[in-house]
Amino acid sequence: MSRAPTPSYLNALGLLCALGEGKQAVADALFAGDTSGMRAEDSWVSERSLTVGAVHVDLPAMPPGFEASHSRNNQLLLAAAQQIEAELHAAIARYGAHRVGLVLGTSTSGIREAGEHIARHLDEGELPAEYDYAQQEMAAPASFLADWLGLAGPVYCQSTACTSSARALLSAQRLLRMGLCDAVICGGVDSLCRLTLNGFSSLEAVSAEPCNPCSVNRNGINIGEAAALFLMTREPAPIVFCGGGATSDAHHISAPHPEGLGARRAMEKALASAGLTPDRIDYLNLHGTATRHNDAMESKAVHALFPDGLPCSSSKPMTGHTLGAAGALEAAFCWLTLSEHNRDGLLPPHLWDGQRDPELAPLELVQSSARLLRTQGRHLMSNSFAFGGNNVALILGDAP
Repeated sequence: MSRAPTPSYLNALGLLCALGEGKQAVADALFAGDTSGMRAEDSWVSERSLTVGAVHVDLPAMPPGFEASHSRNNQLLLAAAQQIEAELHAAIARYGAHRVGLVLGTSTSGIREAGEHIARHLDEGELPAEYDYAQQEMAAPASFLADWLGLAGPVYCQSTACTSSARALLSAQRLLRMGLCDAVICGGVDSLCRLTLNGFSSLEAVSAEPCNPCSVNRNGINIGEAAALFLMTREPAPIVFCGGGATSDAHHISAPHPEGLGARRAMEKALASAGLTPDRIDYLNLHGTATRHNDAMESKAVHALFPDGLPCSSSKPMTGHTLGAAGALEAAFCWLTLSEHNRDGLLPPHLWDGQRDPELAPLELVQSSARLLRTQGRHLMSNSFAFGGNNVALILGDAP
């Protein structure tokens, strides 16, 4: 008879995004439905002004000796890591550097700086002295943070577009359960850059206005930037990472399966991983990008799995779609919802124009000031979906 695996706990969290920096500041803005970080900017796409979710705080300089690793992505990551630096070093001291792993998700890495440097090369005929190809490698954020912390355990990045950091949390749990690590630093980071803004613009997927998920008037996403970093261990803490599910429906290179088959299967696998039935989920953070196809398929998948209704909302009107960081960031919002930083037991509100699309399957969208009904034994789910039919659902809960 097999024993249930030892639970994985999320012992610490550092984050920053358009909502602010640090757990309490982000929680206060999240539950208040603060959209002040979403601003129109005209510097990203030629002849277009787009609403983006930029981080508007001073970022730390690269530590001495790490100047070659300079990128906005790594500065965002460092800012999140510094918030929980004491917890990270305590874990390293307790378990040993070789027993602490690091798994991150990203989709941009340092391509912002590489793009700027290559543009200078095209204009001036030579690359600037600060250009370093390693800045744009996908593993660059993990390599930088591991070197800064002095880690000797497994270290890698995952890049599966908008599910990257959700998969990083799944991989972290797997490393713990396989006995390869005693602690894993996991999460994601992505920064605004011209490549992604122009790419999504060419797909006619970005909105100049604030995004409007689930509305009949929705017309595309806003892009944002963020970093969210957890410390996951087997040591008991108030919030447990219950598990997750991942699928790949491979329906189309960019469009999701119209019936949401892969999305629904990911949620079903997450429930099975956590040993839960649908009625045990108290809230769902939607992927909720406000594109025509995503909202249509996600609403079908959610309604099919939760036909009796489930409070759900998209947080992207407050942060933008942070791409490779989105999975970890929105898991962080679930963490904050369960934590002491949510003093009034509120749920993240769904911000939109209130004009429901009659063609969407009905969802129970969270209104401002709505609260979690349960006070203990709570479980929250977060969805992340990506190009190529890549789907991940994660579940966080109160520790048993």
